[in-house]
Amino acid sequence: MEAKRIKQILSSSADIDVKYHGTSVWIDKLHEDEKIATVHLRGPLEERSEVSIDELEEV
Repeated sequence: MEAKRIKQILSSSADIDVKYHGTSVWIDKLHEDEKIATVHLRGPLEERSEVSIDELEEV
């Protein structure tokens, strides 16, 4: 996914489905270098991970 699209998703009030290796995630933050994003799983677990934006896919 491109950094520009992630910025649009972060500023949107819509519920946009994003997947990381087939699992739905929320994007929490796009980091300054714009190649890494902090995400967490949708659901009760709040564990956050930093992932490459290339591995995120909009559904």
